[in-house]
Amino acid sequence: MKQYKIQIQKPGQQILKEEQLAYRIAKMASQDWVLTNEITEMVGNRIIDNAGVAIAAINRDPVRIARAQAMQFKNNNGATIFGLNDNKKYDCQWAAWANSVAVRELDFHDNIMAKETCHPGDSIPTILAVAQQNNCNGEDLVKAIATSYETQLRLSVSIALNPNKIDHIGHLGPAVTSAIGKLLKLDTETIYQAIQWSAHTSIFTRQGRKGQLSSWKAYAPGLVGKNAIDAIDKAIRGDTSPSPVWEGDYGIIKILLKKDNKDIYINLPEDNEPRNGILGTFTKEHSAGYHGNSLIDLAFKIRSKIEDTKKIKKINIYSKKYTHIVMGSGSNDKEKYSPKATRETLDHSAMYIFAVALEDGSWHHEKSYCEERKNREETIKLWNKIETFESDEWNKKYYEEPNPLKKVQGGKVEIFMNNGKKIVDQIDFANAHPNGKTPFKRPEYITKMINLFEDMVQNEEKENFLNLIENLEKLDQTQIKQLNISCNEGKINLDKNKIKGVF
Repeated sequence: MKQYKIQIQKPGQQILKEEQLAYRIAKMASQDWVLTNEITEMVGNRIIDNAGVAIAAINRDPVRIARAQAMQFKNNNGATIFGLNDNKKYDCQWAAWANSVAVRELDFHDNIMAKETCHPGDSIPTILAVAQQNNCNGEDLVKAIATSYETQLRLSVSIALNPNKIDHIGHLGPAVTSAIGKLLKLDTETIYQAIQWSAHTSIFTRQGRKGQLSSWKAYAPGLVGKNAIDAIDKAIRGDTSPSPVWEGDYGIIKILLKKDNKDIYINLPEDNEPRNGILGTFTKEHSAGYHGNSLIDLAFKIRSKIEDTKKIKKINIYSKKYTHIVMGSGSNDKEKYSPKATRETLDHSAMYIFAVALEDGSWHHEKSYCEERKNREETIKLWNKIETFESDEWNKKYYEEPNPLKKVQGGKVEIFMNNGKKIVDQIDFANAHPNGKTPFKRPEYITKMINLFEDMVQNEEKENFLNLIENLEKLDQTQIKQLNISCNEGKINLDKNKIKGVF
């Protein structure tokens, strides 16, 4: 691993191409390296994870809409779409779109927690779609996915987006692009041009995650995935891009990312060094914003000490700044306390999440957010008794820890009862975290997937899929085209296909 300082261009100054961030990432992506069993296994885990959450979301509105759009672009040599039969193929750009929306919709897959937080598994649908259409093999696929995780992790450790109200997919676009470059074995110059184009078209504000939310965040990874494919295709054909996209005096960092980005350094692997970044990431056990996963587990832990939640007077939750201002009362977002709020708002409401988990002692990706559940009178009363606070202690345990796996994600809760009793407990990590009580390994990923499949997928289909994952690195191009999950006949809702759109 080698460290580089990211220079910010002054007016009239020139930064050598070889010293630009986009070129350094492109060079890393174009180099070959030897796979390790640990990386291959973790890539397989995340493909399993994505399959489960995608099928669980298969008939939700954003997924149905994206699938209906994608199905207008048939291509016999293309890529598969989640839920549909493997013999049906579509243009990789549109298959990537549909599958990315399915994976992202429930906010139920993996995470990076660093200077920036994000979901690196968002990259997999796009990379797999391109691999299927371009006849790539298992080793190509695994190395490409690992490259995307590496790029996104390194950018997330170095460059903060959220404090500047820029959405985290700003790092996803360049990561996916670097991966496609690796997948197709492109040269450094071509990948460099494509990364700059992708970075330029992956910047969005965080208004999509505040106030009255739509389904935008479900669509966002698919949008930058499509952009990444487009960027690579144009670069292969000889197109160039805005340069230097990050460091320029009108560039992304100088104009948009002024806060918390002084003296930026980035570490990147060199030559044949394994791309281990994926090992610094982790998945969710519960369908909620990651900062809420530890709060759900904390609620499960503390609820045995409470005889009757109706006798609670007040609940204070202490955690890091991010939890307080993004998911907590520090957001000053009234919708986070409203039963009229959308699921997209409530899965990022620490107050709602803690109240429901405390009452139920369980969490479900649909039932915990349904109309009946969020409108219970006793839940609304409890929910509005909860307040979050930024804590210096928890800030220190998160922000001053450089290792993403050691950043403490949890918090402390104080529950005040009507009789004057005070109950206090805390948790550092969600249970499924690598440092948690029950860290996820391959069996836990499989169990999560099977539970999410419910009655949507036949056992034979599930077993065939898992057999492919077990031999992931050795798959040939035909088997890569089979790396998909088809749902039982009649289980896919295609009503959105009946609507005549633009396509």
